[in-house]
Amino acid sequence: MSVPDYPDFTPLDLDLREALHPRLSLTPDGVSEFTFSGLYLFRNRYKYRISKGPDGGFIISGEQPAEHGPGGKFFMTPCGAPDEGTLESLFRTHDYWKNISESVLAPVRERLEKSGVEITGDRDNFDYLYFREDLARLAGKKYHKKKNLLNQFLNAYADYEERPLTAALVPQAKEILERWRRDKDEDGDFRAAEEALDLFDMIKLRGALYYVGGRPAAYCLGESIAKGKMFAIHFEKALDEYKGIYQFMNKTFAASLPRFFTYINREQDLGDEGLRQAKMTYRPAGFVKKYTGRVSG
Repeated sequence: MSVPDYPDFTPLDLDLREALHPRLSLTPDGVSEFTFSGLYLFRNRYKYRISKGPDGGFIISGEQPAEHGPGGKFFMTPCGAPDEGTLESLFRTHDYWKNISESVLAPVRERLEKSGVEITGDRDNFDYLYFREDLARLAGKKYHKKKNLLNQFLNAYADYEERPLTAALVPQAKEILERWRRDKDEDGDFRAAEEALDLFDMIKLRGALYYVGGRPAAYCLGESIAKGKMFAIHFEKALDEYKGIYQFMNKTFAASLPRFFTYINREQDLGDEGLRQAKMTYRPAGFVKKYTGRVSG
């Protein structure tokens, strides 16, 4: 199955992974949405459709649900900025240009501003970056509170274990996910997380399952991005009855990743103040900045 040329679009399909994954994995910035799984698993929420631009890069069309922002129809260009004619055409059929990365923006920013495209930083969608080594060690005073919670977990639960997530262990991960939804009494990203487990082998994700007293208690799932220099955590679920388990999982998984991963990308906070504070307490090394483009006037 192939991606149609612009202006034609097609819905995202599993058969498109072979066409999309290699090119998306080479995008340098590490935008967490710009992976095949990141797009496919949220295709229904954002009504994603895809096209191929004249330069061979992908154009993704979507719709922002009202509960996740101001709403409206948007387009994204993970591989590069469209030529002027294509960009004008896209702005005629979409409200705004979303998730413009720094490497896509830099070569064309002056041209865009001269042509009346207003560029603004989208702080709610910045991805949080952490040094893998920092999360694996939690060294120094700045991680004092995290280490306290970790030590509480280690002292309370002597019998714990980490196992690489495999297809055979997916049913146990799904037990955790179901329990997580019941405890939260809301769906959140449940549907996408469930499908990620169902398609674990097919979409080539990597993760780990954590046990306490021999029982499944937590799991995390993600993938390599940004030419292999970064690992993006897409899903992280745990049972809250085990105090400190998220700190334990975070540290242990970071330590288990190969050393060639310099950064761990823990995605965005979507403007949720509680989530923002939680992500900031891990002392990010920086952000994957994303910008929005709109035609002024």
